[in-house]
Amino acid sequence: MARRRHGRGIHDALRGKVREADGRNVEPSAGLIDSQSIRTADTVPADTRGFDAGKKAKGRKRFMVTDTLGLLLAVHVVAANIQDRDGAKQPLLWTRLDHPSVRKVWADQGFAGRLVDWTSQILGRDLKIVRKAPDQRGFQVQPRKWAVERTLSWITTHRRLARDHEANPAHSETMIRWVMIGIMLRRLARGGQAARPGPRPLARAAV
Repeated sequence: MARRRHGRGIHDALRGKVREADGRNVEPSAGLIDSQSIRTADTVPADTRGFDAGKKAKGRKRFMVTDTLGLLLAVHVVAANIQDRDGAKQPLLWTRLDHPSVRKVWADQGFAGRLVDWTSQILGRDLKIVRKAPDQRGFQVQPRKWAVERTLSWITTHRRLARDHEANPAHSETMIRWVMIGIMLRRLARGGQAARPGPRPLARAAV
């Protein structure tokens, strides 16, 4: 319980303000879940890290539940060898307890299987699997899922989170919340999502 609550006060208040500024209800009705394997520093205890054979990464895995805007609802950091269907249970449970208004959560195919039944039977919530099109070749943005994937990309642009340096996984979770606080403050300050300008036209050389 303490791990779930650690460092959440300011973060949760800002998330509500960002949602209000976007014209949404303070509490979301749907969420997204994804995981990210990240390498760890040499100082991280061996018993808190593992090897993700799929991503070929030795370190830890971050499980994150966000709302449909990509704002953090729950985060859980574990060893990278933990399977998605097992590591997802804790953040889904925390989301159920802290955000009972969330009735549906979207996930990719890595979360399919018995986790769908567990979410329905134990949590009373709907875990929807977003599947790739049968004819898909190469990378394509997945419907719904792109928001949580963007959030994972946001946090890894911060040097402290590009690699996990924390001895305690709970401290890693707190660092993620602090980074999200900064992201939300900047979003509130500019009054909306970041918009990158397009490429500038090349100036013609004088003839």
